[in-house]
Amino acid sequence: MKARAGTGWQTLFADLSIILFMVTAAAVAPAGEAASTIAASSERSAPLAVYRAEPGAPPLGDWLAGQSTDTRQQLSIVAHYAPGGQEAALAAAQALLHQAGGASAQARLVVEPGAGGITAALAFDPPDMPLAQDLQQPTNLASLESEP
Repeated sequence: MKARAGTGWQTLFADLSIILFMVTAAAVAPAGEAASTIAASSERSAPLAVYRAEPGAPPLGDWLAGQSTDTRQQLSIVAHYAPGGQEAALAAAQALLHQAGGASAQARLVVEPGAGGITAALAFDPPDMPLAQDLQQPTNLASLESEP
């Protein structure tokens, strides 16, 4: 009778599956403290077309005129700002909203912390997609500042 060593293909696949599980778990798990300090971006669907407000870019109205039109599409203007730059980002986003012309009637304007400047995107966002914050209800800033 031949003695069989425990190094068959089953053991190799078991080892590889454990390695794959550990790599996947590490990639999916939040990064601890770093994840809690970074503000989460507002929820949006994948854009069909993206406009970046940069020097030399055409006006937003001209860019929108060159896009295919569909009543289900929503224009989302997203302005990111560095600490202390919220009002300047809001003013720049409002100026871009005025350039949108007729498309601005159903546009979503989002001003959030982060890097990236100002972008406008056309996407098939569902009408019941939640906004980042309801601006009609006052926010208790004292409770936000006391959180770690």
